[in-house]
Amino acid sequence: MDEQQKAALAEDIRDALRMIVDPEIGRNIVDLGLVYDVTVEEGGVVRVTMTTTTRGCPASDYLKEAVGNCVRHVPGVEYAEVRLTYEPPWTPKMMLEPA
Repeated sequence: MDEQQKAALAEDIRDALRMIVDPEIGRNIVDLGLVYDVTVEEGGVVRVTMTTTTRGCPASDYLKEAVGNCVRHVPGVEYAEVRLTYEPPWTPKMMLEPA
């Protein structure tokens, strides 16, 4: 998989992740800025780094599981790992315009 294919797959993954809505805010996690990074490696290995709106968010497990399940269903993905981080802490300034 070349760099262009990896970039295209990362974009497909971000598009798919727009289906996941934060249950507290009611907007998708990509437009909210909760997805910090999508890395595609050789062999269709994908690593997603994300956060939640607050540390200890009651929806953390739900969102992490939903992201993993969503990414695994994108064509070209063989393995998905989802990592939660709180560095940097999320703020409303991280939201994209549509949110």
